[in-house]
Amino acid sequence: MDFALLYIVVALGLSTVLNLFFKRLGVSQIIGYILTGTIMVYTFDLRYMNDSKTLEHIAEFGIVFLMFTIGLEISLAKMNSMRKEIFLNGFLQVGFTALIVYGISHYLFSMKSTPSLIISLAFALSSTAVVLSYLKTSKEIHNPYGQRATGILIFQDIAVIPILILLGFLTNSGGESVGVIIRDTFISAVLIIGLMFIVGKRVMTWLLHFSASSEVDELFMGSVLFIVVSAALLASFMGFTYSLGAFIAGMIIAETKYHHKVEADIAPFKDILLGTFFIVVGMKIDVLFFMDHIGIIIAIFLLIFILKTFVTYFVLRLSSSHVLSLKTALALSQVGEFSFVIFAVASMGGLLKEELESLFVLVVIFSMIVTPFFISKINAFVSFVSHHQYLGLNIDAFISRRDHVILCGYSITGKFVAQNLDKIDAHYVIIDNNPKHVQEALAEGKEAYLGDMSKLSLLEALHAESAAAVIVTLDNVEKKRAVCEAILKHTKDINLIVKVSTLEDKESLKDLAITSIVDDKLEVGRLLVEKMITCKLRY
Repeated sequence: MDFALLYIVVALGLSTVLNLFFKRLGVSQIIGYILTGTIMVYTFDLRYMNDSKTLEHIAEFGIVFLMFTIGLEISLAKMNSMRKEIFLNGFLQVGFTALIVYGISHYLFSMKSTPSLIISLAFALSSTAVVLSYLKTSKEIHNPYGQRATGILIFQDIAVIPILILLGFLTNSGGESVGVIIRDTFISAVLIIGLMFIVGKRVMTWLLHFSASSEVDELFMGSVLFIVVSAALLASFMGFTYSLGAFIAGMIIAETKYHHKVEADIAPFKDILLGTFFIVVGMKIDVLFFMDHIGIIIAIFLLIFILKTFVTYFVLRLSSSHVLSLKTALALSQVGEFSFVIFAVASMGGLLKEELESLFVLVVIFSMIVTPFFISKINAFVSFVSHHQYLGLNIDAFISRRDHVILCGYSITGKFVAQNLDKIDAHYVIIDNNPKHVQEALAEGKEAYLGDMSKLSLLEALHAESAAAVIVTLDNVEKKRAVCEAILKHTKDINLIVKVSTLEDKESLKDLAITSIVDDKLEVGRLLVEKMITCKLRY
């Protein structure tokens, strides 16, 4: 126990110092955590702990809390609206990548069918931990490129389940048929969905309601932790991954009014546990083996990087622009953390030689180390090679900004609002979720960004609470209401001015504390009378 406490203290101190240093260099904190694990292993000779199941379970809960926060961002309605990104793009990306990797390993490198199949499935997956952490931190998770990357990553996490079932069948010595395994898995899936969406939803809502009404932060936080861990354990008991249970729990809570508070409260736990996950990744690095095989490790990584980039690009290019497809493809070009699980299960089942497992684990680790260095440069790289101006939000530009006007929507009305703001020399920024409108604004020399104003993270990045006013010119009434609700949840003390076109629009917004609702038809009528009076006085 004394030594365990010493290891924890040293790891906390070392990771803090390294990340402070890397922060100044602009390097991702993921690198600091991985290096902490490697240094700890060789400083205290802890290599025997590399295969510790307890340590791996603790580390895995970093992914669990990350997937829970992603679930909070994706309600059932949102998942339904993202079904193309998740199920079509995700299936094509995983399927084509696995087929091509299988063909290369089996036919080009003459590997046996089973190891080739395992390698192809593992390398088809990307890193949820690295990519989603960056997208959430950079606020790009709500941009079109972030949405496509998130959708594919969600499918990949779901795909881990049938992959592990397949491995279980390949290593099964009990004689169970594929049909029996699929049947049991289907029954388990129905049970967990039924329990969580029918029973669990009521329990979660009840628990969050009473813990929130107690006005004791510790009780609310305890309730959230109980929900996350219980959902993860239930999924594991049913034969699925911990992270899938947490993701479903997040989706359920996303339907309640507590999801913003839950997301804010859970963030520190997610970040700490995610750091633990990367420390365990660092502990798996065998420096001597890595140095002896560095050439082949880098060669395999580059091959996978290029292959996954091309496959993902062409899959997305069927329905998305060149720039959007290229950004998403580059973001998902690495190998993911669930590959550790696949290689470990395959090795224990005798499906993969131990030396091959060590080699491929180092390829995964190398890709996770390299990714943070280039993922933050994707926008700049794509802008350079495509001669395309980046439309994403520059967070640093808003750190000290005060009394600015946020103009939501740059269609016809938005353009006229901008013209009048220019006349009074008002400082304003344009936000629109239509790339065409943003490009038009940028071409006119205006400050404009691509984004969804109904997202709390974007409002925080814009420092909406410090804005002089927010003007909403959107036409879609549902989107308009979602934006207004998000703004008023973010801050009550704000001048919120909204354009409406019909009585139905006005009726749908009357329950919100909007500062001013401007009826365009009413204003036109008033102006016509004013013009008539002016003309009459002239004569």
